[in-house]
Amino acid sequence: MRSSKPYSNVTFSKRVDHDAGRHHTPRAPSEPAKCGTCGAVYYSRRWTSAGSPRKGGKHKHFQPQTITVCPACKEIQEGLAGGFVYVSGAFLTSHRSEIDRLLENEAERATADNPLARVITREMDENGRLIVSTTTEHLALRLGHSLEKAFDGEIRYDFSHENKLARVYWHRD
Repeated sequence: MRSSKPYSNVTFSKRVDHDAGRHHTPRAPSEPAKCGTCGAVYYSRRWTSAGSPRKGGKHKHFQPQTITVCPACKEIQEGLAGGFVYVSGAFLTSHRSEIDRLLENEAERATADNPLARVITREMDENGRLIVSTTTEHLALRLGHSLEKAFDGEIRYDFSHENKLARVYWHRD
């Protein structure tokens, strides 16, 4: 028996990212494009780091590069974070330099893989916690996993119900 009720994909799909991707442009930038802020290059429909080698072939004769702003730089300028890492406990105060170095190194490796994954801020709050905000939720998860792997401790991952936002809580006494 068929129903007369009209269904569409909108009826069943859950809307994710209520910011509606404000940091993404409505259309893809023309290739090749370069971010005027960080130097990342948009080539073959991907953002790559400025120093990474390009696999040639698609563009035999490059046009002059279009200068634009990459989505990560837009997120940083607007203060839109995709993830937060909260580091707390007595271990933080006694091993602060080691934790900072680990987070910096892991963020650099992540940025080499994906130039849109960056740390926005790293600051201490009034409770003595270190709060790291990131442009992507994947980077927050990666930082939390590296903390757990290197220093053990207790870790908890929380995800937003509808927005693409991750909160990672790491604690060790």
